[in-house]
Amino acid sequence: MRSRWRRSRGRIRPTVAFDAHYERVRSDPSNTLLAIDDDGEFVGTVGSFTIEGEREVTYWIAPARWGQGLASQALRAFLAIESTRPLYGRVASHNAASAKVLARAGFVEVGSETSFAPGVGAEVVERIYRLDR
Repeated sequence: MRSRWRRSRGRIRPTVAFDAHYERVRSDPSNTLLAIDDDGEFVGTVGSFTIEGEREVTYWIAPARWGQGLASQALRAFLAIESTRPLYGRVASHNAASAKVLARAGFVEVGSETSFAPGVGAEVVERIYRLDR
């Protein structure tokens, strides 16, 4: 497999591990992963998966498009597709914008935990949110 490279926070990293991860995600029929577009331009992803018996939602928006309401719009639309309740979401405690996206969609903070975040390379506190309706 040819390695591609991705610029991330000023560093350039190989995406082989990222590509392998997304291949596993896409090959699991219980997962849902959808592209988010804005006027035909790919701007992110939204999806859901089950981990330890609980259904979780995930979303990502390209940093150049942050602050435009795209995550909130995509999550609202996705919640019409993903009907499993309760549905959980996790947000790093330093990510106030993403916490607002969940809260606007009706998620309520129900706890927190500290875990290793490979993307950060350190342990982070994650806030755990839950949607019951």
